[in-house]
Amino acid sequence: MDVRLPLMSAGICLALLMSGCSPSDDKRQVSLEEKTAQFEKALDAIQDPKLKDVVAELGGSLLLFERAQLKLDSKPVVTEYGEDVLAVLKHYPTPQALVDTYINGLIVLHKDSSSDYLTDLQPVFPFNFDIPAAFLFPHSLEWQSVTLSNKRVIAFQPEWSETDPGIQLSPSSSNLTNPDDLTVTYPFIDGLDVDNKHQPQPVSLQGKVEVIAPRRLYSFELTKKDVGQTRTNDNLSVTLLKLTNNYAEIEFNNSAPLAPEVGATPLKPLIVQAKDATGQFLSRSGSINETAAQIAFYQQQLTKMQQQKAWSETFEKQLEEEQRAFEKQQKNHYSRVYFNGQIETLEVSLLDFSAATVTRKDLDLPVRRFDQHTTDKTIQPLTLPVVVYDDQAPSWLKGATLSEEQLKKSVSIRQSVDDPSAARIEFDHTRSFNDELLGTSFNPGDSPVSFFTEDSNGKRDEPIDLPPEAYQIDPLRGIITYDLNLFAQTPAYAVGSMPLFLATIDKQTLDAHQLPKGLELKGNALVVDLKLFPAQDWRFFARYDSGHYLKEILSVIHDASAEGPALFGVHYFYGQPTRLETYQRTDLTTVQYGFEVKLDKADTSSLDQ
Repeated sequence: MDVRLPLMSAGICLALLMSGCSPSDDKRQVSLEEKTAQFEKALDAIQDPKLKDVVAELGGSLLLFERAQLKLDSKPVVTEYGEDVLAVLKHYPTPQALVDTYINGLIVLHKDSSSDYLTDLQPVFPFNFDIPAAFLFPHSLEWQSVTLSNKRVIAFQPEWSETDPGIQLSPSSSNLTNPDDLTVTYPFIDGLDVDNKHQPQPVSLQGKVEVIAPRRLYSFELTKKDVGQTRTNDNLSVTLLKLTNNYAEIEFNNSAPLAPEVGATPLKPLIVQAKDATGQFLSRSGSINETAAQIAFYQQQLTKMQQQKAWSETFEKQLEEEQRAFEKQQKNHYSRVYFNGQIETLEVSLLDFSAATVTRKDLDLPVRRFDQHTTDKTIQPLTLPVVVYDDQAPSWLKGATLSEEQLKKSVSIRQSVDDPSAARIEFDHTRSFNDELLGTSFNPGDSPVSFFTEDSNGKRDEPIDLPPEAYQIDPLRGIITYDLNLFAQTPAYAVGSMPLFLATIDKQTLDAHQLPKGLELKGNALVVDLKLFPAQDWRFFARYDSGHYLKEILSVIHDASAEGPALFGVHYFYGQPTRLETYQRTDLTTVQYGFEVKLDKADTSSLDQ
């Protein structure tokens, strides 16, 4: 939750304001709800449509801002760790090197579709965009056309047209997991069967990309000793105004003017990270980017708007002049950043856009086809002129040494009593690398469970005698389902054990030039003989000569035939490995997780009597 005014249309603001937030400070909550009701009433009284829209937007944003601040201030501090969002930049000598890697590491994959009239294209980026601030610089990517195997060029259009009778290239409307995907749509002819394989296939995708790289990034390391102090490096300065258990207030400034190349480009120059006493990065829970003075100014403007009878150009110019005058007085930028955990140290980083390098490039990318399963005997090359590291690998691979105690501690228990005839207790655990290597040969053993009533003090009391059909246990999914229709007494506790599974994993480190039979490196591709290294028992990670793990681009399996066994797998990396790490499951242990669960109360009024 990052809050900066003005935010969005008041319709959305007010919808958010009225939805599920339950801060502990009841007085502030009541006050906010009263303000919301008063604002809506005042809004209804405004007759002029333009004035009403403007008041709704600013007033709604102010209310949403107050709700966000209330929610952040009242959120319980529960430790949750995240990733170093600057890790990707720290791997490259200059910001421009990161830009070049982003552009030169972009590929386009041909994907099968469920329809003969569709072919999906998936742009694959070298950096993940689902991690906050994963790609740090202003950038834009615009697709223009696709070239087909019959030399036809199909222009990109922002949405598919039902009335266009020809071949179309448009964004994929159905793929929520890969929102960057594109779809080539072939014309549908009623009554005529169409075989996609006989349609002209996409061979290259055209577009253009622009990325703005800053002059530099500079980081300040701060602790509570720095509160009230201003730290400066050349034209960059940071003042730590406040540092509490879980949030920090910061003012920052770049005394040099922005580079002309940046122009009106929206910039996010501030990156704030925090570590706790363990030295691990804490995940962010949100930020507020307006000072009390700024909020007061917006409130003042809102009051002036509400005093008007109608909107006018004169009044609009007056507000704009006041806004410009106020912004001129704001020498520094402000941010209050909240974290999920107790802050020990802060890392405040600034992107310096006093100079900038703009990289523009026309793209003409081949459309590559790598089916997850293929019967081709030839290994396709996929060599890219970039090196990209997998920064998640070190923490993910900690699961290779997971202990029974760590596994048990990661278990969470959820209940569902919405349907009393199928109430559920679900046991889940934090997914780790260990789960990847569990295989399929499970021996869950016994999974006993007993239900108990409670006494007058709410403690566990007598066991309840039940017919076998009163409950079901699914040990592999970790679910207990019970039917309160078949309970003579209301259950209050469930006691028993649920199986968990723990792989014993053997790790080996191999030199790329001395690999055993069944493993072979061909450039950036690792070829694995799946008869010697079965996929369910083995995992492979590659390291570069820098010591960092290389990110895998994709992997494919080469089968003997459509129904035949898998022969070998190929793993492609962003860079040529110098060392391999192999992880083999050598054993599988069943761990019994003992539990006593206080059961949620269900509404049993609808049950059969």
